[in-house]
Parts: sequence; structure tokens; C-alpha cells
Amino acid sequence: MYSVKVNCKVASRFAHTVITSSALNKANSSQEVFFEVDLPKTAFITNFSMEIEGQMYTSEVKEKEKAKKQYEKAVSTGRTAGLVKASGRKMERFSVSVNIAANSNVTFILTYEELLQRKLGQYEIMTRVKPKQLVQHFEVCRCVHPIPQNILLWQISMNPRAHISFCPTLDQQRKCPGCDGTLIDGDFFIKYDVNRAETIGDIQIVNGYFVHFFAPPDLPQVPKNVVFVIDRSGSMSGIKLKQTKEAILTILNDLAEDDNFGIVLFDSHISTWKESLTKATKEIVSEAQKFIQGITDLGTTNINDAVMKAVDMIMKGIRDKKVPERSVSMVILLTDGMPNSGESSVPQIQENVRDAMGGNMSLFCLGFGNDVDYSFLDVMSRQNQGLARKIYEGSDATVQLQGFYEEVASPLLSEVDLRYPDNLVNSLTTSHYKQLFNGSEIVVAGRLTDNNLDNFLVEVFAQGFEDDFIVKGQASAQEWDILYPEQEYIFGDYTERLWAYLTIQQLLSKRETGTAEEKGNATALALEMSLQYSFVTSLTSMVVTKPETDEGPEGPLIADKLTEGMRPSGLGEGNTWTHSSISPTYFVDGDPHFMIELPEQEDALCFNIDDKPGTIFNLVRDQLTGILVNGQTIGDKKVAPDGKVNTYFGRFGIVHQGLGVRLEVTTRDITVSQDGKQAKLFWSDSASLKGTNMDLQVTKDRSLTVTLRDSVRFVVILHKVWKQHPYHQDYLGFYTLDSHLLSPSVHGLLGQFYHGVQFEVRDMHPGKVSEKPDATMLVKGQELTVTRGWQRDFRWDVKNGENIPCWFIHSNGNGLIDGNHTDYIMSGLFKTV
Repeated sequence: MYSVKVNCKVASRFAHTVITSSALNKANSSQEVFFEVDLPKTAFITNFSMEIEGQMYTSEVKEKEKAKKQYEKAVSTGRTAGLVKASGRKMERFSVSVNIAANSNVTFILTYEELLQRKLGQYEIMTRVKPKQLVQHFEVCRCVHPIPQNILLWQISMNPRAHISFCPTLDQQRKCPGCDGTLIDGDFFIKYDVNRAETIGDIQIVNGYFVHFFAPPDLPQVPKNVVFVIDRSGSMSGIKLKQTKEAILTILNDLAEDDNFGIVLFDSHISTWKESLTKATKEIVSEAQKFIQGITDLGTTNINDAVMKAVDMIMKGIRDKKVPERSVSMVILLTDGMPNSGESSVPQIQENVRDAMGGNMSLFCLGFGNDVDYSFLDVMSRQNQGLARKIYEGSDATVQLQGFYEEVASPLLSEVDLRYPDNLVNSLTTSHYKQLFNGSEIVVAGRLTDNNLDNFLVEVFAQGFEDDFIVKGQASAQEWDILYPEQEYIFGDYTERLWAYLTIQQLLSKRETGTAEEKGNATALALEMSLQYSFVTSLTSMVVTKPETDEGPEGPLIADKLTEGMRPSGLGEGNTWTHSSISPTYFVDGDPHFMIELPEQEDALCFNIDDKPGTIFNLVRDQLTGILVNGQTIGDKKVAPDGKVNTYFGRFGIVHQGLGVRLEVTTRDITVSQDGKQAKLFWSDSASLKGTNMDLQVTKDRSLTVTLRDSVRFVVILHKVWKQHPYHQDYLGFYTLDSHLLSPSVHGLLGQFYHGVQFEVRDMHPGKVSEKPDATMLVKGQELTVTRGWQRDFRWDVKNGENIPCWFIHSNGNGLIDGNHTDYIMSGLFKTV
């Protein structure tokens, strides 16, 4: 890579970023060249292209289902698919590779757009800069319109724009004189705010579209009524509960004396600090902090009743006139899990909360950790004029919690209504907001029916601290060629694209929270606009046609937009795969299908084991840690008419000798034995069992999570089958998490792969089934004939599963597994021979 340029232009908070990277293959043979970019999760990719030896390869945004068919067709022939993947808290990753001939070069060009959000009084532009090597021409260039008050250390004056560039030389990039390593490995931030009008805000009319930025300065804070709803169930034990308490203690100190507050704790039971809202005087806050310090964890998760209790406290305060008439009410819910006690139906809980709140208050949800059902919290928040935020497990979780609260801690206005001339505006974005918080900003955009208007009346009505807030003003269309005569127009019709961006975002939100009819209409319009403006959204995918290689045409690249909580999956690049596994995932499920998933390499290996029902196989055995997992197969109720004998796993035995733990998991129940004591859990009920050496979490009729102290986690999936089915019966799947914590000597049908497997696939050719090509695999010194296919991963969708492409090894995995599958047959569920 000899050139990297990041060029970002910001016009009225709408950022247009173009990343250009050029690379040269200096080798005497063709090589894969990779292009990886981290971009903000709030951004929409709008274009991607590659220029190879003067030939341009461009992209096209298509409806997701149409792109998916193109993707699957390519995958079925063993070709590649590039994806946008999650990459940390604020970013997602776009990754693509292409085969380049000897002494040839390639230029990648990626374009994305986003509306910068004002938080805590400033806008933030972040660029992740990780070239991983020295780059001869390296430049990050930012141009911001209009004039900001200040940007970092630069004071700007008498200039219509701010221009910032970062262009380190090769010597400045080096870790040390003469070193090849680069110092550049981090995030490049620009934080700024803009001069703004005293009352009506900033209104811009350009080319038939307008945008209104509203954030009036110097308004007094409106008192708030807030109830903190805190999850103290067993899964919150340890560092999560400690960090939550630390954050709440600080947040309580930040309450204003005019605020009223309450505290609700929940596990399977609901308790309160006080039965009604209380003024946040210093003495009362100190008392509340002592209560917070005494919280301990226990039980399961009853979210429904906890939120209902918080709503009741606020409504009682309003009815009894114990809170100011001009105040803002909110519930802040913090949880790390799924509802598994009391009302556990997610749609029913959402309906209950929406009906109870009735538009009288807002709900803000904080989802703590990786196991939380974030989509549930996100939809429920937006249904009640709030928002959700994911809190990532880490040493800074306390800071994350405090940071979120700061964003909503200071309401300035409530029931904000922005009005524009009905006869001049159509296709208006959301113009009524429940509240405006200090340091934030309301953005409204619309399309005009008259492109030549001279005066445009704008009115804002809201409730303030003591009086109603009413302002009116006028705006006129702006001629950008007059405002910026020394340069070309900033970038295309930015007001129209900003309007489209905002409209699509709000339509995508409505398709999650509206009625059935609203969801259908919102989906159709969001898709139409995403295609029209070439935005990669959750409804569309970007398809890039790759150039032909000596082996023929390569498959298309597909870029998808991920939502929070979605996980990536994909395939390797090109027609030859060479991998060394890193942090793979392993499971056995179905009939029984063994899967070695390698997410870092975007590929997987799979094989089946066929034997008679009742056979017990060793899956995991680690003599150093004392962990043993065996599984016993079951068959169908009777042989199907086609004569095929299907087998599945119906019992698992899990032992940790060092901790004295033994579990027997069947399709009916879970038996736990430890230190001579025994307990039984049933799949028919959600339950949580916490011990010194082991935690168990049962999700009703779905899954069991086993966490062993300082060691591995296992997940057992229950597959429920219709009781009247003539052939099939309930069965289990077994998934391993954190396998890297086991010793290098771990073995078993799954365990032998926990610390890596090297393989190479080549000579791909048509197989017996046209959609499933065959190939030759080099593994463990042998050549095997393998077939491209799919196996289903049920971790995220127990009913339907997710198709994971893999290379299938025939004959009970012979050649891939050590020895023969009969070597893993055990004499008992807890036996090692």
C-alpha cells in the first residue's frame, strides 16, 4: 500500500467521507490485496469502486433479497462474499479483497455519509487510522462548513470554513529510525460546535429542500422526575453489579434539588427504596446512596413488573401533585438479560409498558453486556419517546453509564413542536419531540413545493421551565455559489441527501415500532428511498462485481448494513483457501452435525457422525482441567418410510472434577450434582442457579448456559418437536464458548480442534449436486475430497437456525478427526473409556 487518503467534507452537520487507498503488487506472481475500513455505525455506505490497471469496477445498491440470491449463488460455487461486519462500540468494518496480477496496482474508493449528532454540546468526527504499515502518501483531510467556534487547539476567525489536515511523512510514521513498523494506530478525532442563533435556530434552504437545526442556548433546566430501575438478578453478579452501583452513586450526586427520584430493584421479585418519588435534597440523596451500596444479586429477571412499578410511582406523583406541573418524567431501566420471570413474552411486555406510560413519560434502556436482548430494549424505548444504549462489558462500563445519563440529565424543553407552512412543505421528517436535552439538537428536514420562495416562516412551540417557549422566524433560500464563490459546491445536493438520510432513519425506526399497516408502509418507502439514493441500509445490500481471474469470474461482493446485536458471517476469499484457525467456535447439533466455525477466517469445517441410537461419544476431555463432556444419541420414534435412520443427541454428561461439579442434561430436565448435593431444573421454567464454582441459566424451552468458574462456558440448545409428530422427537445441541481457556491437551470429537486446525482447499470442481461443488482438502498430511455445503447454527434462532457455509468432510469425518469415530465411543455418560 503506497497511498491512503481520507477526505471528509461536512456541510451543516452532514458528513461526506471518501476513503481512497492504492496498493501495488511488487511480487512476480498474483496476490490477494485486502482493503479494510472501519466506519461509524450511524453512517450509510453510498458507493464503492475499484480501479485495476485503468479498468473501473463499480457498485450497485440492490434490494437485500435480490442481492442475497446473487450472494448465495456465488457461495454455492465456492466463490467469495465481502461483508460489512461489527467492529467495536462505534464502528463497523467494511472488508474486501481482490486478486491482483504481478507488478499491477489497484485503487479502492469507499464513500459513506452520516448526519453528525450533537451530544453534550459538541459534534464529533472520528476516523479510525490503522494502516498496519508505512504509507508513502498518507493524508487525513477534514473540511467543515460553516465556521465553527473552535476545533481542538485551532482558533478560527474570518474564514467561512475550517480545514484540518494530517499528513505525516514516512519518518514521522516510523516507530523508530530505520524501523518498518508504523506508529499510526488509533482514532483521529475532531470535536467542535457551531455558532448558533439565539432562538429560532439554523435554517438552510438549498435546491428545493430545507433543514432546520434547533438548539437554543442558555435555557434553564426543567425539573425531572426519574425512576431508576436496576436489575439485581444473578447474572448481574460480580463486576457488572459493582460498576452499576458505582455509576448510580455518581448519578445521584448529579441530581438537582428540584428533581424527584425513585429506585426500583428487581430480580424475580420487585422492591423499592421508597414507595413514592422523593425530592433530591442532599440528605435524601445520601440516604439513597447507602441503600444502593447494600444491593446484592439473586434470582431471575422480571422486567415487566419492575417497569410497571416505576410507572406507577411517577403516575402517583403526578396525580397527587407531588411533582412540579412543568417537569419531565422518565424511567431509566438497566438490565443485562432477557425477561425470564413473571411476564416473559417480549411483545406483551412492550404492549404493557406502552399502555401504562401512555405518552406521559419517556423510557431509556441500558442493555449491559453481550447476553442482553438489545432489540427488545431498543424497540420498547422508541415506543415510549426514549432511546436505548448498549453498555459494553469492560473496565470503563461505569463511565459509559454515567455518560449516557449526562445526555438525558438536563431537559430544557418538553413537547417541542416545530411548525412550517403547510402549503410550502411536504415530506417532512419528524417535527414533534417529547423533550430537548441540554447539549443536544433537534434536526428537521423537508421538501419544498416552491423552489423560488423568498420568505419561509418557522414557528417553535414548547413548554419551558416556567413559561411556554414560543419563537418565530423567517428564512430565505441560500445561493451556495454566492456564499462560497472561491470553490465549487461543497458536495452535490447535500440538503436533499440529508433529508433522505433522516427520512430513511425514521422510517426504519417506524417499521419496528408502528402498527402492522405502518410497518408495511414504512418498509416499502424506506426501501424505495434507499435504492433511489444508493444508501446501504438494513433493507438493501451493495453488490460489487469483481474482475475475472485466471480461474474464471469471481463472485460478487455483498455489503450489508448491520444493526446492533447482529453478528457477521461469511466466507473466505478467492477460489483457494489457506487458513490457520484463531478463536474458532465449535458445536454439534442436528443429525448430529459437527461444526468447526472459524469466524476470523470466515470459513468453517463440518462433518456428521452416523451410528446406532444409544451410542455415547466423548465430545470434550481435558485431563489437566478435569473437564469431561459426553453425549448420548437417540433415534426417531420409528423408522421413516424412506428407511433412513436419523440420530440426534438426547443426553449430555458434563463433569468438572476439580470443582466437584456434575451435570446430566436431557430433553426433559437438568440434574446438577455438587459436593454430595443434588438439584433438578426443568426446561418448562426459566431459572438461574448461582454457585461458588458454577452458574446455570435456563431460558424456558430454549437453552441452558453453563459457566464454570475461571473456565469454559457451554450452551445446550433444546429443540422442541411437536409431540404428535409420527417420527421425530425432542433433541439437544451442544455449543462451546471460551474454548481457549482449556489446556493444549484437550481432546474429543470437538475438543481436538479447540487449539487450531490447518487446512488448504484447492482444485474446486462440480460435484454430484450442482449447488455443492467438490474440492480437494489438504489436512493433517492427507488429501480428502470435500463438498461445499451448509449447516445450521441455532444459537441466535432456535426455530430456524442460521445457514453457515462450510466444507463438509465425508465418512464420519475420517481424515479430519484423529483416528476413527469409534475411538470416541464411551461405556457410560460419565466414563472416560
